[in-house]
Amino acid sequence: MNIKTMWRILLSLVAVLAVLALVLPPSVQAQGPVHVVQRGETLAQIAWRYGTSVSAIMQANGLRNPNLIYVGQRLRIPTGGGSATPTGGAIHVVQPGETLQSIALRYGTTAAAIASANGLRNPHLIYVGQRLRIPGRGDGSSGGGGSRWIEVDLSSQTVRAWQGDTVVRRMVVSTGIARYPTPTGRFHIYAKYPSVTMSGPGYSLPGVPHTMYFYRGFALHGTYWHHNFGHPMSHGCINLTRADAAWLYGWAPVGTLVVIHW
Repeated sequence: MNIKTMWRILLSLVAVLAVLALVLPPSVQAQGPVHVVQRGETLAQIAWRYGTSVSAIMQANGLRNPNLIYVGQRLRIPTGGGSATPTGGAIHVVQPGETLQSIALRYGTTAAAIASANGLRNPHLIYVGQRLRIPGRGDGSSGGGGSRWIEVDLSSQTVRAWQGDTVVRRMVVSTGIARYPTPTGRFHIYAKYPSVTMSGPGYSLPGVPHTMYFYRGFALHGTYWHHNFGHPMSHGCINLTRADAAWLYGWAPVGTLVVIHW
């Protein structure tokens, strides 16, 4: 084989590699966590969960239509720039429009904890591009490693019980009406009662079964006074069927993470 032939072969290989770099989706070229699509999930929910965007996941996986995903599909979640959900201490790069409170909510910690970890005297003075150390939770409730957590989707009026990255039960519920909305954010179950009496403006309900409080007077609980699940009905609590409430009560210990979003 002469030198000219060797050069032609080498140039051909370079050309092939260049074409592959353009054709192959970035998911083949980049590393990052992999999410297996579960029944009922949307790309928007997956993006919200990992703290990234729909467009970023589409680009990382070569997707053209955000509505065309399927159960069991493996999606590469892009990392970098503070876009992936951390499992412990991490670095977050401040993005336009973010506040310390919104960053804390996203990582399941507090603005005070982030301010302390970074020596910030004024929590309102952060800037785009600033690198913030996120203190590790240390409570095993971030949703990874097989831990149990509860997702409340207000838009679909559903609750999902997660074991790590696997949905173990999906429930149709009723959340707060417009006048008495259910709070959004990340909370933890702080008290459980097999039966309580609930009362407020225009109602008094004895024997509310399997009640789990996660924020002030807001709770997940069984419901015997209506069967209109799938539609907002409550004063802010999350109404479950009695069967679902009993199951969730036995499944979720005090301290379980509850994530509520639209």
